[in-house]
Amino acid sequence: MSEPVFAVVAEGLRKRYGATEALAGLDLRVPAGTVHGLLGPNGAGKTTAVRVLTTLARPDAGHATVAGHDVVRGAAAVRRRVGLVGQHPAVDDVLTGRQNLVMFGRLHHLGPRTARRRADELLERFGLAGAAGRPAAQYSGGMRRRLDLAAGMILAPAVLFLDEPTTGLDPRSRTEVWDEVRALAGGGTTVVLTTQYLEEADRLATGISVVDSGRVIAEGSPDALKSRLGGDRIEVVLDDPGALDAAAGVLRRAAGAEVDVDAEALRLSAPVTGRDGRAAALTEAVRALDGAGVRAADIGLRRPTLDEVFLRLTEKEEVPA
Repeated sequence: MSEPVFAVVAEGLRKRYGATEALAGLDLRVPAGTVHGLLGPNGAGKTTAVRVLTTLARPDAGHATVAGHDVVRGAAAVRRRVGLVGQHPAVDDVLTGRQNLVMFGRLHHLGPRTARRRADELLERFGLAGAAGRPAAQYSGGMRRRLDLAAGMILAPAVLFLDEPTTGLDPRSRTEVWDEVRALAGGGTTVVLTTQYLEEADRLATGISVVDSGRVIAEGSPDALKSRLGGDRIEVVLDDPGALDAAAGVLRRAAGAEVDVDAEALRLSAPVTGRDGRAAALTEAVRALDGAGVRAADIGLRRPTLDEVFLRLTEKEEVPA
């Protein structure tokens, strides 16, 4: 089995702005042709990492390569091989969709004819050909963001960096952007995605790096990160507050593990244990509750969410006053 090819490699990246250490030894490896998510709270260092990897900022220490080129010594080569879509739309509202893309092509030193041809290719690819002659101001949020993505693909980059690409979009527009990101990765483009939307990373990313205080504190596939919280859980919701104690005792015996009780939500949960599997554990819990006369409003199996993983990994210990 061949070794994976990494489109992005960072080792020990450090970057300081005055008294603020934005990157504190960040390590990152992104396999080529994948979507990789960078998750982290505000101020974690995600955007600074993207700025360094796209040569917009120079690291104070450490080194990194993107598409095989060093971001310091080979900055010009990196810039020819990457695209960047920032948090805020870069398109000009007065210009049409086609004019915007032609302008970006010219800014990237494409000739007039090549820029027009590339603009038409991208308008077709991103489903904007029918609106190519309309001013960008008339585009919906999702269309504007797709135009942004198209602008980032002008030079057909090997690696596309998306910094909070769906911030402020409604659910329909967000889904449109997700579809385009999947299509880009399917076509061989490596996508590095920074986001605070945990569902976004869960839906799109093959691998995830959780960033906090300027360094990667956890990484893996979404499923691998979720498994760190203990895998599947049996969850029971009651409609009678007086049955909480009895239900907790029954579930504890059935699951063979400690039970988490949310008295306000009338919700109990326990990890799935044993070798018989998820279905057997759920069946045993249902039978035990029924046998004890405890009526459940809802019962089922669920996996930890990426939100729960994120909160657990980035929670800070309280400092005594």
